[in-house]
Amino acid sequence: MAEPGGWPELEAAARERRRELVLPGAAAEARVRAGGGRLPPELLALPLLQALELSGCAALRELGPGLAAALPALHTLVLRGNGLGPAGLGAAGLGGPLPALRVLDLSANGLETLPAALGGDSGGAAPPGGAPDFPQLRSLNLTGNRLRELGPGLARSAPQLQTLLLSGNRLSVLPGGLLPPGASGLLPLLSQLEAADNGLQELGSAIASLPALKILDVSNNELSEIPVELADCPKLKEINLRGNKLKDKRLEKMVNSCQTKSILEYLRVGGRGSGKGKGKTDNSDKEEIRKKKRDKRQKKDSGDGEQDMLEEVNKLMIKILHIAENPAPLVVKVSPNIKEVRPYIVCCVVKGMNLKQGNALKRFLSAQIKLHEDICERRTAATIATHDLQLIKGPLLYDAQPPSELKVTPLGRKEIKAKDLVRQLQLEAEEQRKQKKRQNVSGLHKYLQLLDGKENYPCLVDAEGVVISFPPITNSERTKIRKTTSDLFLEVTSGTSLQICKDIMDTLILKMAELNKFTLENKEEESVSDGESDMTSEPVNANPSQNAEQEQSPLTVEQVRVVDADGNLKVLYPSKTDLTLVSSLLTIIR
Repeated sequence: MAEPGGWPELEAAARERRRELVLPGAAAEARVRAGGGRLPPELLALPLLQALELSGCAALRELGPGLAAALPALHTLVLRGNGLGPAGLGAAGLGGPLPALRVLDLSANGLETLPAALGGDSGGAAPPGGAPDFPQLRSLNLTGNRLRELGPGLARSAPQLQTLLLSGNRLSVLPGGLLPPGASGLLPLLSQLEAADNGLQELGSAIASLPALKILDVSNNELSEIPVELADCPKLKEINLRGNKLKDKRLEKMVNSCQTKSILEYLRVGGRGSGKGKGKTDNSDKEEIRKKKRDKRQKKDSGDGEQDMLEEVNKLMIKILHIAENPAPLVVKVSPNIKEVRPYIVCCVVKGMNLKQGNALKRFLSAQIKLHEDICERRTAATIATHDLQLIKGPLLYDAQPPSELKVTPLGRKEIKAKDLVRQLQLEAEEQRKQKKRQNVSGLHKYLQLLDGKENYPCLVDAEGVVISFPPITNSERTKIRKTTSDLFLEVTSGTSLQICKDIMDTLILKMAELNKFTLENKEEESVSDGESDMTSEPVNANPSQNAEQEQSPLTVEQVRVVDADGNLKVLYPSKTDLTLVSSLLTIIR
């Protein structure tokens, strides 16, 4: 066993010249505490490092000096769910600029201020004309901290920012210090801004200075008015204003029932309670409203007005089947063993997927890989697994088992114990590095580090004791998706948060609806290239009426309950509050 102060992971990373490193989180508590609550100094001897994660380590109180100078190639830094407090990212927190950094995740810590390098005080902002400290930063996640305000220089320190996540803090004004007065031209690429569950009392008119803003979430705050300038954001497609006590009761009703387009139109014509100096509709405003209505009627008469109706008709459609309506709902029971390993899981069933035709299956699998790379952050945030529902025997058990006891049949492999699989993959990874003469590896091998430091491995087991999933590594060959699959069981697991699981499941369902529509519209010929499983496929157009019915039928999403060992409900997905992330692109029949 390694000494409490030793870091064999860092020694191995230096020896193998690794470019990606995930430290073992909770398992590193004692070693981080022995080092004064800082990142280990051995980390500074890895100049090739491009991606670093140390999450779930409550003992990590500060980063220590020299990080930026020692890791110039770092493009991804994930420090989620640690003990970084008010002083954890002080003046020396990041140690200076990180010119290659693209993703910075500081969520679920105890930060009250941003570090100076991120514009957390007057000394941190890059002066006008000066070089920004984070010129490549695209995504900044500050969710679940204690921030009361944003530093005045964030926009200048990270001018290429595209995603800014601020939910679960203590902000009172937005954009506040993010966009100082006269801030035209700052943050020209910011497309997603989330600040739900704060204490926001004011949404400033400077929000209109974000020309690329597409998604704005300020739900569950204390806003009473919405500025009409919000309607001036040219690319805004999705707004979430729910959970605020708006003075304008008509607007409040629209927020709870209407699409973004309707809300923006209402603000554009000067809706009541929508901002200082614009709360009343005078005669000129009324004349403008009448003029727009006339123009709209004229467009409709000329045929142009049909566009809005076409957009609504062409929206993707899904139907929710509730537990009470389902004669045989699937249930997932969560074992107490999983709590310290990978505690969060969200599941559902999707029926009506068309994977037979053409390259539909290949597109679906490619989409899943892309989601793992993007929103799942290379499986560090969450992992998706998809199964053929017909090959699963419920109820299911989400459990954690010792590697020496856990048996799994990985995709494309024979049944093997988890410890032997991991060892086999490690040997294959070493062989890959030697043959390709590079540090990066592909396939399952690049996710092995996510198991570092875990005494037990997570698994999803069916009623017959078959392990159908071993996250974050692999699914089971026994429940593999094939071209004949139309009903799927979906799972998303995470060691980070339940909400991440739900958001990723929302996105996966949207992607499936998009792919299904594409397949039906393009009418590709049915393919039977998937081996024996396709021998039972029906010929193309064997039943024309059934095909026509398929084209008109939406995907059906069945609710799945996740319960604890005593049968108490933990998660029901999708609930009434789910799928809001993609609601502007879907018509949901509940």
